[in-house]
Amino acid sequence: MSMPFYVAPEQQMKDRSDFARKGIARGRAVVVLRYRDGICFVAENRSLALHKISEIYDRIAFAAVGRYNEFEQLRIAGIQQADLRGYAYDRSDVTGRMLANAYSQLLGSTFSSGAEKPFEVELVVAELGDEPAGDQIYRLTYDGSIADEENFTAMGGATEAIAEVVRRGIDPQADLGTVVRLAVRALAADTSAPSPRVLGPDALEVAILDRTRPRPRKFRRISRTALAGLLDDGGPDDQETK
Repeated sequence: MSMPFYVAPEQQMKDRSDFARKGIARGRAVVVLRYRDGICFVAENRSLALHKISEIYDRIAFAAVGRYNEFEQLRIAGIQQADLRGYAYDRSDVTGRMLANAYSQLLGSTFSSGAEKPFEVELVVAELGDEPAGDQIYRLTYDGSIADEENFTAMGGATEAIAEVVRRGIDPQADLGTVVRLAVRALAADTSAPSPRVLGPDALEVAILDRTRPRPRKFRRISRTALAGLLDDGGPDDQETK
């Protein structure tokens, strides 16, 4: 009788981690930053149809890098859970922490299971507070680890170089144009590229959770026309596509 092939648990976890990291590193990066009036999401994404940044609920947004089909599955699951909880209880009971914990359990259980491959994704769940002190940014990794970030986070390829640029220039009291330009400079600082990169509006996806918006739903996308104005050092930022 043949003996079953044995792999030490430590080696199995390392192999699964390496597999997930490689998949995530191939994805274009996303930066999430706090600014004066809310939370800004900036992603390198040339597609107008396949979004890396999306609304989850009234004051909650979602950003992801990695395999699109996997993080789209997670996005839809988050929307369904938020809608169900808001309907069964109250809309104020839907929180970013609740959704981050749910995602953490799902990612962690899948990573630990030997029967399923791990998710090749990293996620951010961000919630807008009534005041800046109430803003929350949660970053989740492929193994279910969760971190409560203070002012910004970056995920995807060349994360260290991107985070260093943002860290040097971040100001939570800056206006929207300033943080967008900072994020774009950071995304262009990909040390793996053979030459310096220039990212224009056609290469970017930008959205915000806007505290000044009078509607209950605070999420809005920045159109590429409005984004061009922001990148030109202070153009109008009141245009939206949603």
